[in-house]
Amino acid sequence: MLDKVALYFGQMDKMPGARSRVGFSAVTAARYLRDYLKKDVVVFIDNIFRYVLAGMELATGLNKVPSELGYQPTLEKELSDLEEMMNSNENGSITSFQAVYVPADDFTDPSVVAVMPHLDSVVILSRQEAAKGNYPALDILSSTSSILTPEIVGERHYSVALKVKTYFQKYKELQHMIAILGVDELPFESRIIARRTERLRRFLTQPFFTAEDFAGQKGTYVPLEKTLDGCEKILDGKFDDVGLEELYMKGEI
Repeated sequence: MLDKVALYFGQMDKMPGARSRVGFSAVTAARYLRDYLKKDVVVFIDNIFRYVLAGMELATGLNKVPSELGYQPTLEKELSDLEEMMNSNENGSITSFQAVYVPADDFTDPSVVAVMPHLDSVVILSRQEAAKGNYPALDILSSTSSILTPEIVGERHYSVALKVKTYFQKYKELQHMIAILGVDELPFESRIIARRTERLRRFLTQPFFTAEDFAGQKGTYVPLEKTLDGCEKILDGKFDDVGLEELYMKGEI
């Protein structure tokens, strides 16, 4: 891929002025490729919080009055200046993937709140899921996508995804009761929801090709259709009597 990639670096040992501009350099190059060479371009930013941090350091150096939690008062404008440069026109498109560092895992942090409205889809990785050994460690309830509509993904995909999230939400509401009483003491309907949600979470784990060397397990690729099939079977109760370990890190059902 090297002949198709341009890399722009703003390392943490550089001055904040340089780090606050490197993102604009990269996006300007992407716009050149889009407008003059008529290319569709992917811009990967790792990570956008470093741009915010550089702006905060600059504002501190200029003695600007800080806003909440010490961030620069122009935080949202500065983010918009960069984010709104990445768009599509008649010449081509710029698609951006952005890693977002969440300070202290606080999703109400002003930097995170300012970034989120610019993103069409958000995939949130959870330390709690990682601690349980569920990889990929997705927070299924918090992750969102603007294209999850019947018109784009299809009626079946949409309805299965919605039902899965509904089960996870109900399971979350039952967590306090489960911690006190245990699953077996729940009402019958709640017990069914808990059992199926636990199986869904195990089924949605998957060994990675990139982790083969240190995990000692071959990676698997799971097509969308197989994922939908598995979720439907679990939701229909066909795996209610199957042990959780039988669904863990298997890929396809």
